[in-house]
Amino acid sequence: MAKTTQLQEKRTRGIERNKCYACGKGVAFGNNVSHANNKTRRTWKPTLQVARVQIDDKIVKVKVCTSCLSAGKVTRAPRGQAVA
Repeated sequence: MAKTTQLQEKRTRGIERNKCYACGKGVAFGNNVSHANNKTRRTWKPTLQVARVQIDDKIVKVKVCTSCLSAGKVTRAPRGQAVA
C-alpha cells in the first residue's frame, strides 16, 4: 500500500481517542497482581501528545505517541502557519 493512500485512510478515519495517529498504538489491558496474588483489571494508555502535522499541504492537529515523535515517524509542522 502506498504511503499516500495510508495517509488518506488515516485522514478519513479522523482522530481516535487514546490511539496514535502514526502507528495505531492504543490502550492495552491486563491485570494488576498484588503480593498476595490478587488480580484486578487495569489498562495501560499510550503517551500521546497533540501535534500539528502537515498532510497534503494542510496542517492538521493529530494525537501522536511520544515514541513516534522521537523516532521521527511524524514531523511537526512549522510554526506560524494556520491550522486547516
